Amino acid sequence: MATGTAADTNDSIFIGKEEQAAYLTLSLANRHGLVTGATGTGKTVSLQVMAEGFARAGVPVFASDIKGDLSGIAEVGEAKDFIVKRAQEMGLKFQPDQFSTIFWDVFGEQGHPVRATVSEMGPLLLSRMMDLNDVQEGVLNIAFRVADEQGLLLLDMKDLRAILVFIAEHADELTTQYGNVSKQTVGTIQRQLLVLENQGGTKFFGEPALDLKDFMRTDKDGRGMVNILVADKLMQSPRLYATFLLWMLSELFEQLPEVGDPPKPKLVFFFDEAHLLFNDPPKALMDKIEQVVRLIRSKGVGVYFVTQNPIDVPDRVLAQLGNRVQHALRAFTPRDQKAVAAAAETFRPNPKLNTAKIITELGKGEALVSFLEGNGTPAMVERVMVRPPSARIGPVTSDERKAIIAASPVKGKYDTEIDRESAYEVLQKRVAGTAATADGGGGGGGILGQIGSIVGTIFGTNVPRGKMSTGQVIARNVTRSVTNKVVGGVVADLGKSVGGALGGSVGRAIVRGALGSMLRR
Repeated sequence: MATGTAADTNDSIFIGKEEQAAYLTLSLANRHGLVTGATGTGKTVSLQVMAEGFARAGVPVFASDIKGDLSGIAEVGEAKDFIVKRAQEMGLKFQPDQFSTIFWDVFGEQGHPVRATVSEMGPLLLSRMMDLNDVQEGVLNIAFRVADEQGLLLLDMKDLRAILVFIAEHADELTTQYGNVSKQTVGTIQRQLLVLENQGGTKFFGEPALDLKDFMRTDKDGRGMVNILVADKLMQSPRLYATFLLWMLSELFEQLPEVGDPPKPKLVFFFDEAHLLFNDPPKALMDKIEQVVRLIRSKGVGVYFVTQNPIDVPDRVLAQLGNRVQHALRAFTPRDQKAVAAAAETFRPNPKLNTAKIITELGKGEALVSFLEGNGTPAMVERVMVRPPSARIGPVTSDERKAIIAASPVKGKYDTEIDRESAYEVLQKRVAGTAATADGGGGGGGILGQIGSIVGTIFGTNVPRGKMSTGQVIARNVTRSVTNKVVGGVVADLGKSVGGALGGSVGRAIVRGALGSMLRR
């Protein structure tokens, strides 16, 4: 916090002013931050002001845009009377501006598609997406382990389904090696996977996977690119939204080198509706969130959570957020009053201000702010009027968005999906090869040899009807009509039990193989 001219400097961003000018120091911006306030109090404008300041300083920005209002940062601002007046009151000359922007969209409808592979997401975050319990998460971990040992790439949803079928059909041997694997648990995971697919997971998982370096671009003028995730539709699946953004943070943490405390961040990440990340997370996930937030600052990344109230964020994470912007909160109920008191307690007190009282009195565009000072300690809380953004306030039009996407520096890189050979295709080939062996002749080893060959298959061994020989068709028809009478006894019971365990198609294949062996004698 400092007094002086109301404008950005080489090492700080001007946020707002009342009695004093409020500046966010760039060298301390990777110590993370928090923007809070009730709906309609100005959080989005504050977010836009901060994003513009970082972009002007050459810092790339990533921000999720829930309502579409932030998209206006890509278009030139308008010198409206109330905007010009507010700027003049702060001693700031309003200069309309616009910022180089890349739009991203998980669904590929209002921006470039965002994809990740199943392997990159990993079993922990996938379990969170599908709301799996500990037992189900354990089986999912086994699926990933088996895929690694089998050399199977897990890229998209059909790969994940294929490996789940594989472990279900090899449950007995996997149980011996890794612990209990039940088909019922696999079935539950598959049902949850269907829910995830219905929420848009099919579009998200695949290739080409997002290269996070594309977030860390500057434009031809040296300004940071503003990356906007179009999240209005994604927010209809809150768990997918929250887990996706956590995955992005985790990937940044894993991929970026240590840089300590740079003069300015390498990237600033704004996480809107951040409370969704902290809704009943399992301990393992909460530990991961805390680890990423605590350590990612040394990678030069600043994370700014945007939510309604500081109490939405767990204390372990809240303690890491040094730069605070608090807009108005309402105190209509006893619960609201407790929330206001809790919010006031998160600031360093100012003897001149009754923080708890002012929080309920702030007008639209006003905020209580406390940014880190030179020694890394929070400044005393101050009341300020947030400066007006230089770019447009409000959303871009559909035509403007299309023009921005058409001129994007990543145009064509992610727009066409790639489906290369992975777990699904490899397992399908194994099935086809086993089916050809089982149905194409041989018969060596008698009944038990046929059964052993079939049990070693993955999905079943039926040959498509159009490729059956005349003898195979006759055998199939005879099998259906006389199996119980001719085979009888042990073979029939075995066919039924294995058929129940491995599926009707495999059961029929076993009986067909047994009957064929008998007829050849």
